[in-house]
Amino acid sequence: MSMGKIFKFHDDLDTDQIIASQYLLLPNLEEMKVHTFESLDPEFPDKVKPGDYVVGGENFGCGSSREQAPGVLKALGVEAVIAKSFARIFYRNAINIGLPVIVCKELPDEVKTGDEMELSMTEGVARAGGKTYTCTKLPEYMQQILSQGGLIASLNREEA
Repeated sequence: MSMGKIFKFHDDLDTDQIIASQYLLLPNLEEMKVHTFESLDPEFPDKVKPGDYVVGGENFGCGSSREQAPGVLKALGVEAVIAKSFARIFYRNAINIGLPVIVCKELPDEVKTGDEMELSMTEGVARAGGKTYTCTKLPEYMQQILSQGGLIASLNREEA
C-alpha cells in the first residue's frame, strides 16, 4: 500500500490538457514536466509530490496519441492514475512507459483534490476518506512490467 495525495480532474480530460502541443518541441520530459496541466492548474508541477495520485473521470487521456502525456506524469513522480475509464491509446502508452493506470468506478465521484489515498495494486483496492473502493486488480504479469519500468524496459531485460 502506498499513501499519497489526490489531484482530481474532470471527465474527457485530453492529452493536450495534460501537456500542450507547443511543449512537445522541448528536448526531454524533464523540461516538459513543468508545463503539466498548465491550462487547468498552473501550479500542479510544484504541488504534486512523488507518490501522489491523479484521479479522473470517464475517458481519461482522450485526444492525441502522444506518449509524452503519461510521460510527464511519471516524470513528476505520480504513483498512478485512477479513473472511471481511459482512452485506449493513453492506457497503452502508460503501461509501455511504466505508469500504473487503474480503473476504479466509484472513487472519482467521492474524492476531491487534497484527499489522502492508499492504493494496493496487488489487492485491487484503494482507500480514501475512510472508505475502501474496488479497483482493477492488475494481473501479475502487468505488475511485473510496471515494476520493471514499463513494457520496453521489460522486453529489453528479457533480451539481455
